[in-house]
Amino acid sequence: MSISRPGPKRLVLLIAVGVFAAAAAMLGVRYIALIAQAEQFVADVRTATLLPAEPQDANVVIVGITEDTLARFPYRSPVDREFLGKLIETLEGLRPKLIAIDVLFDQPTEPAKDAYLRGVLAKASVPLAVGYTDNPQIVDSAQKKFLDAFVPVQARARAELIVDPLDGAVRWIFPGARGADGSYMLGFARDVAHKLGIDTPDVPQEMVWHGRPDRDTPPFRTFPAHFAASLPAAWFKDKVVLIGETVSLTDRHRTPFAAVYSGNAGELPGIEIHAHAIAQLIEGRASPRLGLPADAVLVACVAFVGLLLGILDVALALRMGIALAFLTLLWAAGFAIFHYADAMIPLVAPSLAFLLAASGGDALTGREARRQREFIQSAFSRYLSPQLVKQLIHTPKRLELGGEMREMTLMFSDVRGFTAISERFDAHGLTSFINRFLTPMTDAILAARGTIDKYMGDAIMAFWNAPLDDPAHAENACRAALVMRSELVRLNEAWRAEAETGGKPFADVRIGIGLNTGTCCVGNLGSDQRFDYSVLGDDVNLASRFEGQSSTYGVDIVVGERTAQAAAGLAFLELDLVRVKGKTRPTRIYALIGDERVATTAAFAALKAEHDAMLVAYRARRWTEALSRVEGCRAQAPPGLLGCYALYEERIAACRANPPPLDWDGVFVALTK
Repeated sequence: MSISRPGPKRLVLLIAVGVFAAAAAMLGVRYIALIAQAEQFVADVRTATLLPAEPQDANVVIVGITEDTLARFPYRSPVDREFLGKLIETLEGLRPKLIAIDVLFDQPTEPAKDAYLRGVLAKASVPLAVGYTDNPQIVDSAQKKFLDAFVPVQARARAELIVDPLDGAVRWIFPGARGADGSYMLGFARDVAHKLGIDTPDVPQEMVWHGRPDRDTPPFRTFPAHFAASLPAAWFKDKVVLIGETVSLTDRHRTPFAAVYSGNAGELPGIEIHAHAIAQLIEGRASPRLGLPADAVLVACVAFVGLLLGILDVALALRMGIALAFLTLLWAAGFAIFHYADAMIPLVAPSLAFLLAASGGDALTGREARRQREFIQSAFSRYLSPQLVKQLIHTPKRLELGGEMREMTLMFSDVRGFTAISERFDAHGLTSFINRFLTPMTDAILAARGTIDKYMGDAIMAFWNAPLDDPAHAENACRAALVMRSELVRLNEAWRAEAETGGKPFADVRIGIGLNTGTCCVGNLGSDQRFDYSVLGDDVNLASRFEGQSSTYGVDIVVGERTAQAAAGLAFLELDLVRVKGKTRPTRIYALIGDERVATTAAFAALKAEHDAMLVAYRARRWTEALSRVEGCRAQAPPGLLGCYALYEERIAACRANPPPLDWDGVFVALTK
């Protein structure tokens, strides 16, 4: 996981992407209805579900006209005027600070009752706020004329509500408006606050909803209007008493609570909405929103986090996981901050800015990185181990020219007598043969964490412990060679069966494998126009020489001394002490017989003891004993070693006929590669 350092031009572009994403998100929430509604909906959900609990409001009391109240009268609407007059007089006697009546007196009822209530309003001993409107969409001219005559001028308050045009919800306090005569009249809640001596701004204020003490207790004390006369005076003394209908089917309005709750829990009576607004103004509660500057800073910060994610060089699945985790954390924090700190941070706008910035950053850097990964995947997947391909994808700088010195195990593999084999095929047949041979050989190398350096016709060059660390590189290379030998047995069986079916002669295909361990220079070697991830060094050449000696000793796998020491648990037999062409110092070579299961068998232990004794006798010039040991080895050796013992039999005979000089050290000088 990494973030590449961008150049100056790219940095400017990235900053521009972040600024654009933040600005687009802020403008989208402000001017695009769908996005604005989404942000508002998320705020409503927080209000409905996480509004902090608090005691019932101590300043406001609701006297509700309920279904039971209306059942006492011969008609439901308008509300009985005599009852309202007596209710107001009763409440006056309880000495409240103010009585606010959310009932619109816009039409006549029984003349005597109308006159009675009009007189009560005119001579009230406590301040009154009485619902009023001259909005032609609510009252016609006759209704307005009646309303003007009924409600005293000093008691009038515009009882209208601000309704969101998108979803019809009430979220703001109505400040007031100018009437047809040009005079300004305060809204219901502001008029109550004004008569209590509280100054309020002449602009719509966002509603700050009063929390409940618990799920079953309303935020305001609410009493049925027909019980008011029998209630204790202390419940109303020095309170703001609101009178209005709480009937379930009339005067109900959608609120933020409707985002979660349906029915009466989401749509509140007008009188209760006024109660929330009045309580807010009395207590001077400010909106939990942070305000435009703070929102802009938050959105910008989140946008730049998204930008960093966009330029992060990770797999797409991981990138999506990080994005999901971050957005989940952001939203969880937004809900928690509202519940515990009473602060409402935007969530849709930052999320939109995050996604826009991440997409923009990815568009500038991610696509280029993906193209690079796709190139590496397509160019190297057939030649390098899957682990190497993944590492190159995550660290493409490894494809730059250069190298490093490290201990490695090298392999060279070649088909013996390939020229004679190739003469049996035409061009198409030879290509098919090579592909059929190289595929399982390659699979064996890659499965053992090896890297294919190159193919040279029928030959393979591979290495271990680069660029990925492989502490068991020598053992893994040996295991790959053993699997290659097994795969060749399987291929020969298949080829033999095919030849017999076609009535053609067949000779087993044989390979020679050379393995050597040593310190080499590995990396991207070549020119700026073309380079290969390859390896150089004397030990590389030595591995190639060992492969050549496999035919000399009649074995299929020849291993250097350091390789045999590093993979000591496998079954090895020392072949000789040789000085290969181009080298002055002798080196010990071994035949790889089998894995650790073979190494622990009694048969291999007996063969190894006899074999080692043969070499000791040979190097001590005890030719008769050496020859006897050769016969003993041959009697118990597998077919793959018979060529080796035939070679030693010839050498012993030659030495007996022409004894080597007195300074002979037992080293065999290889004259061929």
